[in-house]
Amino acid sequence: MSRRVVITGLGPITAFGAGIDPLWEAMCEGRSAIRRLQAFDPGGFSCQVAAELPPEAFSVKKVVPKSYRKATKVMCRDIELAIGAAHAAVIDAGLITKGIDGEAEPTIPPQRFGCHIGAGLIAADVDELATALMTSRGSDGQFDLAHWGRQGMQNLTPLWLLKYLPNMLACHVTIVHDCRGPSNTITCCEASSALSLGESMRVIERGAADACLSGGAEYKLNPMAYLRQHFAGRLAKTNGEADAATAARPFDPTATGTVLGEGGGILVLEAADSAAQRGAKPYAEVEAFAATQSFCPDTVGLEPPADGESIADAAHLALDQAKLTAADIDAIVPFGSSIPSVDAAEAAAIRSVFGDRASSVPIVTTVPNAGNCAAGNGAVGLCVAARCLREQKLPARLNTTSAEGLDANACPSRGAMLNRILIITTSQGGQNAAVVLRKA
Repeated sequence: MSRRVVITGLGPITAFGAGIDPLWEAMCEGRSAIRRLQAFDPGGFSCQVAAELPPEAFSVKKVVPKSYRKATKVMCRDIELAIGAAHAAVIDAGLITKGIDGEAEPTIPPQRFGCHIGAGLIAADVDELATALMTSRGSDGQFDLAHWGRQGMQNLTPLWLLKYLPNMLACHVTIVHDCRGPSNTITCCEASSALSLGESMRVIERGAADACLSGGAEYKLNPMAYLRQHFAGRLAKTNGEADAATAARPFDPTATGTVLGEGGGILVLEAADSAAQRGAKPYAEVEAFAATQSFCPDTVGLEPPADGESIADAAHLALDQAKLTAADIDAIVPFGSSIPSVDAAEAAAIRSVFGDRASSVPIVTTVPNAGNCAAGNGAVGLCVAARCLREQKLPARLNTTSAEGLDANACPSRGAMLNRILIITTSQGGQNAAVVLRKA
């Protein structure tokens, strides 16, 4: 396991658009994409805002080959986002794939190109599901579960399941770009992207592939998915009028919850020797990856243990793997969700790992800008961290004014000497991941 792994392409897709440039420019300028939710009427929810990708900013039909456009009919929004992110990452990396030019020789042999994408447990479209459910009402007008099992579910569209299986993100991406190497799907909530990157890293290290598309994407701005987060008590309390853009306040004692966003990101991970051979300029090197599992007394991990021990364990393991200490880290990209209990656990973990330096190591937050992209959130953070290392610059931070013991309060973008950045996350469910990126 001696092969070095670098990042040669960044493909975030957020409410600012597809690609790293729109996201990076917005973050450096201190802009937020959080507005009143338009996907459906949020009037009955305590949180009525989100970061949505405008229809005019992205169309999946424009980023797939003409021969594949028919398949977009069985793509839920999560799949569309993954397709858009992968296209942006491949273009950014300067790669030729079947999805970019079907007649040209691919840059990476298909058998040597892997794919690992984190996904959520996709929520079906309410209108589509309700149309079938309506057929299973009994004579009293109530839903009849027995009838649904015997006959009603037959009224779902024939390809319904293929539209909503979580592994369909990786499925479509690998078909479009002809990735025939190792492939997998990870569904571990907000930790999914970083866990996927870790798997891609290991695959390349052991020589099973020369490059991988890696990251995650999710769309929770659907009534069913939104309702789950509402009942879990994770959403900010805001009516979306005057306070939409300031609703997410990571590590601030006044924070009331997170704000959801649609999107995520795909990165091109590549063996350093492969990148050098084709003259690619890497953004960063993936120096270490580690994962842990928090103890969840409630079995679902809605609130991680307040001491953040398992989150800190992931960071310590990553540092040990790279033979580093906390003194070698120049910035941190945490989950920074604005969920009070999750922020408290992350803050405790950061203080545990960095000790006296915890208050001086700059923190980079993405949720106040692009919302919490769930399974894709870690990929957004990874893309931003890689761009920070290339630009030697930290983007602006928004909203937080009263963070204690952490360098997390609002500030403008500024230059910085950055050699290594630690990306950490925990998740609903208790999975934790930590990644160390080094300047290329």
